[in-house]
Amino acid sequence: MTTTTIPAGPSAIIRWHYLGYVALALAVMTAAIMSHERWYLNFVHVICGVLWTGIDLFMGFIVGPVLRAVPATARREVILRLVPKTLFVMPTLAFITGTTGWYLAKDMGYTELAWPAYGWVAAALALVVLMSIQGIGYLLPTNLWVCFQLQKPDPDHEKISRVMRMFFYVVALQGLMQVATIVIMARFVTGI
Repeated sequence: MTTTTIPAGPSAIIRWHYLGYVALALAVMTAAIMSHERWYLNFVHVICGVLWTGIDLFMGFIVGPVLRAVPATARREVILRLVPKTLFVMPTLAFITGTTGWYLAKDMGYTELAWPAYGWVAAALALVVLMSIQGIGYLLPTNLWVCFQLQKPDPDHEKISRVMRMFFYVVALQGLMQVATIVIMARFVTGI
């Protein structure tokens, strides 16, 4: 059995070639928006939303509790392999889901609804904005900080543990907001 070592330094964590996949995903989103084809736009919105929500829920309610229960060395290895994969995919899925959702709502006339029906649109928009701020303002920087700390020869495990406790609560809150978004989307699908 062979083991691979993870090279030190930021370049080991940030896999810049993933930007090609991000560009491709953004091109698909742009094509869906420009086409005004409701099926295509809805498909891109739903598939990205399902992936974003599924990953968030899986990370918050499955991976988080498992990582808290494993030894620090195993946790380190998982985090150092997981973050490079999620660093680009999560912000991309969040951006595409929110953007295509707005254009889909606009194309379907939801942005023209009167109150109180427009409240459902406002609630969806508020949740996407909150999740985006939380993701870009806290989750992403915290993920990077922890990875850079874990790459050090002698990481501060006590500080990392404190930061990760809060991190997992924030991820769980993100998951709860995702569930609230699903409730709102179910309302859209069945008619406002």
